[in-house]
Amino acid sequence: MSRRERPYHPLIELTIARLLEFVREPEAVFWVVVFPLVVALALGIAFRTKGDEPVYVGVLEAAGSAEVTAALTKAPGIQARLVARDRADLALRDGEVQVIVLPGTPPTYRFDPARPESKLARLAVDAALQRAAGRADRFTAGEETIEAVGARYIDWLIPGLLGMNIMGTGMWSIGFSVVWARTRRVLKRLAATPMSRRDYLLAQMLARLVFLGLEVGALLGFAALAFSVPIRGSLWTLSGVVLLGALAFGGLGLLVASRARTIEAASGWMNFSMLPMWVVSGVFFSSAHFPAPMQPFIHALPLTALNDALRAVMLDGATPREVGAEAAILGAWAVVCFSISLRIFRWK
Repeated sequence: MSRRERPYHPLIELTIARLLEFVREPEAVFWVVVFPLVVALALGIAFRTKGDEPVYVGVLEAAGSAEVTAALTKAPGIQARLVARDRADLALRDGEVQVIVLPGTPPTYRFDPARPESKLARLAVDAALQRAAGRADRFTAGEETIEAVGARYIDWLIPGLLGMNIMGTGMWSIGFSVVWARTRRVLKRLAATPMSRRDYLLAQMLARLVFLGLEVGALLGFAALAFSVPIRGSLWTLSGVVLLGALAFGGLGLLVASRARTIEAASGWMNFSMLPMWVVSGVFFSSAHFPAPMQPFIHALPLTALNDALRAVMLDGATPREVGAEAAILGAWAVVCFSISLRIFRWK
């Protein structure tokens, strides 16, 4: 047998086979590359920075409503319109207006104190009507406006979406690949070949890492071009964080799939593992909103560590030393999950 015809090491052969299996699945490429861009575009448009937003006020149709509407319309930054009595609560609930004014002497403000924008609208409306009634300001305060880099919601959101995508594609692609091979009795046939469990599991993780650059680069490149999302830290540091995150969730995906015998069982365990992290790990809103007793548990989760490290590098320019704690958490998850997977994995 010539050198060219000689097979490669089992680890290399298995990695190549997994790569070919992946690229032959168009739906897998869609979920890894296209879907995160669609989500980023939709949320970026929905929560884009809109500049100085006006205060939207509804004036209940009643005696004196025309005078109240005229007074509010003259005030800068306020848009007032008449609202029918049977539409008032619905308009407030759906966010069409932020506060309802009931004309009278004095007027009554109907608003939702649980909404910060509604409370601020109430103050702005009261100040405008007080001035219209003859109140004079004792002084005019000065203003200094700033636009901090990375302060927009889309800047904060993109690292969370990147972390969620690394988690989702890492666990689903590896976990489903292993379980699919087990249900089709492919693993049973591979067990008869001269390969080790270690080579098979490592090949799954290596194949995942090959597509990691495309997956991350597509999302970050799109975010930079479409929304000018910054990357203030070193690309090497960012790459290291991404790599650790992929290894951690690749190991977790292997752990879930090590004993699962059906796709349904694997899907259930995947959702059971990922759902808490979707909710508490700071993807769409800060994990600091949860009670203090929950914080140690939340910060021990791999997605929390990954999101915190990504935001620190992208928005604050953090160095490897500054994200060392998060890197240690991700590394621990990767090593522990892979070690347990290697021990409990079964071919059948």
